[in-house]
Amino acid sequence: MNRVVITGAGTINALGHNVPETLAAMREGRCGISDLEFRDVERLAIKIGGQVKGFEAEGHFNRQQMTLYDRFTQFTLMAAKEAVAQSGLEFSGELANRAGVVLGTAGGGVSTWDDNYRTVYEEGKNRVHPFVVPKLMNNAAASHVSMEYNLKGPSFTVSTACASSNHAMAQAFQMVRSGMSKAMVTGGSESMLCFGGVKAWEGLRVMSKDACRPFSANRNGMVQGEGAGVFVFEDYDHARARGAEILAEVVGYALTSDAADIVMPSKQGAARAISGALTDARINPDQVGYINAHGTGTAANDKTECAAVADAFGRHADKLMMSSTKAMHGHLIGATGAVELLACIMAVRDGVIAPTIGYEEFDPECALDVVPNEARQANVEYALSNAFAFGGLNAVLALRKV
Repeated sequence: MNRVVITGAGTINALGHNVPETLAAMREGRCGISDLEFRDVERLAIKIGGQVKGFEAEGHFNRQQMTLYDRFTQFTLMAAKEAVAQSGLEFSGELANRAGVVLGTAGGGVSTWDDNYRTVYEEGKNRVHPFVVPKLMNNAAASHVSMEYNLKGPSFTVSTACASSNHAMAQAFQMVRSGMSKAMVTGGSESMLCFGGVKAWEGLRVMSKDACRPFSANRNGMVQGEGAGVFVFEDYDHARARGAEILAEVVGYALTSDAADIVMPSKQGAARAISGALTDARINPDQVGYINAHGTGTAANDKTECAAVADAFGRHADKLMMSSTKAMHGHLIGATGAVELLACIMAVRDGVIAPTIGYEEFDPECALDVVPNEARQANVEYALSNAFAFGGLNAVLALRKV
C-alpha cells in the first residue's frame, strides 16, 4: 500500500477566508458565530450562525459562472484554489488521468432551492432559470472542481449528513493508498444558512439561540455554520520526488454504521469507528495525543462521544486532549469534518491544540480533557478526526506528523 500525504489545504469559513486566517483564529480561540444576515431572518427563532461574512462572490466569479455556482460551489472553488496552489501540482497528461475529486456535502445547493421556491410559490412565477438543476445538484461542486483543474480520474460526491466530508476524504485516501490515483482533491462544502435551511433545522429542536458550548454542562444545542475545506491528498513518493511541502500524513480511517436510530447516536458505533481507525493506521491507543471531536454541543452527542472515546482508549482516555472547534466556526454539517481536519493538521504539524471555547461548567459525563477555552502547546504525533452523523453513519480519520 502507498503512503498518503497532504500537500495542499484550503478553506473559507466563519473564522477566515483562507487557512492562515482560520488557524490564527483557532489558536486565539476566537468565535466566528454571529448574528445571521439574510432575507427573512426575523421570521426565524434561531438568529445566530457561523456565517461567512465579507465574501463577495462577484469579485471572484464572472456573470456566467454565477448562474452556475450555488454558494456551496463558490466556497468549494475558493478553497480548492488555495489547496491546489499550495500543492504546486499541475494536472496534465498521465497525472490528470489518475487524479480526481471526492467531496462531501449534505445539502448541496440549498440556497438555490430556497431562492427558486420563493420564485414559484411566493412570487407566483411559472418559470425558473434553465440552470437551476445543475446549480443545485449535490455533485455540482465536484464537477466544477474537476473541470477547473482538469481532473479526469474518479470524481464524485458523498452525502452522509454530518460525516459527508470525512467519508469523502476516506474514499480519496483509499484511492491514493491503493494506487488507483496519484493525487485526489477532497474535502467538503456546505451552505445551509438561508431562511429555508435554518427553518428546517429549527424543527429538530437541537439548535442553540445564544452559543455553542460543547462538553459544558450548561450547553443547550448546536449552532450551524457554513463554508468549505479542501485538501490535496497525494502519493508520498510522488510528492517527495517533486520536493513538495508535506503538511501531514493520512495513515488510517474507519467507517461504521450504528444500524440503530435515525437521529440518536450510538456509543458502540462511534467506538467501533475510533478503534477501527487505530487498527487501520496500525497504531496503539497510547500513541494518539489529540482528537478533534464531533462535539456538537448537544447533550446526546457530547455524552455519547465521550463514552465512546473512553471505551476505545481505556486508561489512555484520561491522557488524551480532545477539543471541539464547532464552538468557533459552527457545525458545517457536510463540510464540518473538512474544516476540522485543519485543527488536526495544526496539532501534528505546529504542536498547537485548538481549544473548546464556551466551556463554562464541568459535566461528569464528559470528564475528559477537552482543552477548555485556551489553546495549548503539545507535541502530538498522531491525531484523530471524528465525525458522527444522523443516520448512524460514522467516519474517523487518523493523521500523523511528518
